[in-house]
Amino acid sequence: MTNLEIFGLSFAVLLEVILINIVLSGDNAVVIALASRNVPKEQQKKAIFWGTFGAIILRLIFAIAIVYLLALPFVSFVGGLLLVYIAIKLLIGDEEDHHREGGSGFISAVKTIIAADAIMSLDNVLAIAGAVEGNMAGIIIGVIVSIPLVVFGSQLILKAMEKYPIISYAGAGILAWTAGEMIVGEPKIEYILPDDFHLLIPTTITVLVIGLGYLTSKIKTIKES
Repeated sequence: MTNLEIFGLSFAVLLEVILINIVLSGDNAVVIALASRNVPKEQQKKAIFWGTFGAIILRLIFAIAIVYLLALPFVSFVGGLLLVYIAIKLLIGDEEDHHREGGSGFISAVKTIIAADAIMSLDNVLAIAGAVEGNMAGIIIGVIVSIPLVVFGSQLILKAMEKYPIISYAGAGILAWTAGEMIVGEPKIEYILPDDFHLLIPTTITVLVIGLGYLTSKIKTIKES
């Protein structure tokens, strides 16, 4: 190991890993903030902590099993569909979620955080694995670096959502766009789709999710008035 290397990785590669995490941790922070916003205030930090803890454990498992996961057909496609469902659920919410107190709302938020983060972590781990050329120590460093980014980022976004609720739509839109990119990025179908579809599908999914959320909110408002 030289002065410019850590665990066999150059300083430049480690810097690249950090930059990848800064870019890719944004949507993970968004889903944590969305899932936590209806949890009682005194339990929000606990929901963020335990949801992130569970998600990080899964990221480490993915880091070890990434080669085998990527060999499974339609992993990215199915993950994208699941993320569309989660984006809709987080934006529309279950009417009961807004009135839950204590354990049920807390547990629901933690489960949602872990599920959504697990799906999105496939891309994160894959990008890091590519940057470090399969170096397992580099992958683990990348996962560790992502922890403070996701935790602090989600808390900042959560505060912004409380002040400006419309940000929830932007957050759901980011998740919907990520889902669309996962669907069109599925290796089994990526090269048979026309080039226009690589932009059209994520755009359509994003518009539908935000539109559905807006219409549902309007209907609820009318019913309550």
